[in-house]
Amino acid sequence: MQLDRTDIRILGCLRNNARITNKALAKLLDIAQSTCLGRVRRLVDIGAIHGFHADLNPKALGVGLQAMISIRLSRHSLDHVEAFRSHVMSLSEVVQIYHVAGHIDFLVHVWVKDTEHLRDLAMTSFTTREEVAHIETGLIFEHSIRGALPDFVGR
Repeated sequence: MQLDRTDIRILGCLRNNARITNKALAKLLDIAQSTCLGRVRRLVDIGAIHGFHADLNPKALGVGLQAMISIRLSRHSLDHVEAFRSHVMSLSEVVQIYHVAGHIDFLVHVWVKDTEHLRDLAMTSFTTREEVAHIETGLIFEHSIRGALPDFVGR
């Protein structure tokens, strides 16, 4: 995947504001609108962009608590990993999952109403699973996303 400097600048702008109009993006980059639109479409086509998302405010949606649940599986077989991933992705409270290496196997980011909701979720949706050997829950006090791309991207 060959990305030039303009592609990298487009990706950076869209990462910060996916709702920017093509006209505004083209002006910001000092390129023609048709060129800008063609480049964004190409970035989607080659998989550099795989979606456009809204950044939601959890509190405004009634989310009282966010947590990261660390999961260690009982076995590392493909069947266990896929069954657990499928189960977790079916839970409405799950915002993101990370399959990771190390002493844990998954990090699961959840949104819940309160501590009771979190406890019930952990007890009914995680500890009852045969794939799960251990869970540990950490509360999220603050969640920020850095909008800039790492310096090495495109080099």
